[in-house]
Amino acid sequence: MRTLFSATDRLYRTTEKYFLIVECRNCRLIRLHPQPTPAELRHYYPSDYWFVPETGAADTLEQAYRRFVLRDHLRFVERALRDSGEQGIVLDVGCGGGLFLQMLSERGKVKGIGLDFSLDAATVAARAGVPAICATLSRAPLAPESCAAVTMFHVLEHLYDPASYLDSARRLLRPGGRLIVQVPNAACWQFLLFGERWNGIDVPRHLIDFRLSDLEMLLDNCGFEALRFKHFSLRDNPAGMATSFAPWLDPMARRMRGVAESPRMRLWRDLLYVALAAASIPFTLLEAACRAGSTIMVEARKKK
Repeated sequence: MRTLFSATDRLYRTTEKYFLIVECRNCRLIRLHPQPTPAELRHYYPSDYWFVPETGAADTLEQAYRRFVLRDHLRFVERALRDSGEQGIVLDVGCGGGLFLQMLSERGKVKGIGLDFSLDAATVAARAGVPAICATLSRAPLAPESCAAVTMFHVLEHLYDPASYLDSARRLLRPGGRLIVQVPNAACWQFLLFGERWNGIDVPRHLIDFRLSDLEMLLDNCGFEALRFKHFSLRDNPAGMATSFAPWLDPMARRMRGVAESPRMRLWRDLLYVALAAASIPFTLLEAACRAGSTIMVEARKKK
């Protein structure tokens, strides 16, 4: 392997330890080195590592913003469900607070279930009216071929063995069911521009940094064929660029770090962050049009 650079946790500041970002000289897969042990890794995730709606002007603004930008994901999944023609559960792996499934159920008669290995996250989702399971995907208490779709938004890059999750998803999917996966794209222009400051590597929580070719190979080896790709996410690409520019402005990072700020200051910082994300949209649209967007979303189905 060759070392690309070293980096530490710029976003949540859970550690001052530096890690290497390395690339395999043969397959060119980019990953974190050394990978923290599971006992270490859990300390790098702040408590409340998901969105918990609260009250107040800033919270109302943040919730409205999240709902607006999530429409991208909803449309992608709804099209996949229509094209598949399958009936069954939509399982959202890494559901966090459950907002995606909450919105999906509001838009149609879809039976969604969330899954997260964090009990607190599953509890927050359940309180929002989303059925949620606290488990790993390999131990999900669901019958084989019971799911019309399995979604994994920004999950695979956090796993030691992402193939095991894809194998489990394949077992749970109906014959024509759809797998929807989204990961940061290590072949994007933002990575070239920001390097170790790019939000998409998220040291030390992201263990693997995928390019499109890496993801396609992984899907193929796990028995899936890719049907459709999307290189732009309104939720992730502009906001990711804004966070790369100014991690101190990121609303979730400020909340996780317990930054002391008055309600008025919080509102102004949130508005400044939204303005920075909006200013990033033209660049992120251009890189996505060149198939170099900072995220990759894939619709796949089981090979016949």
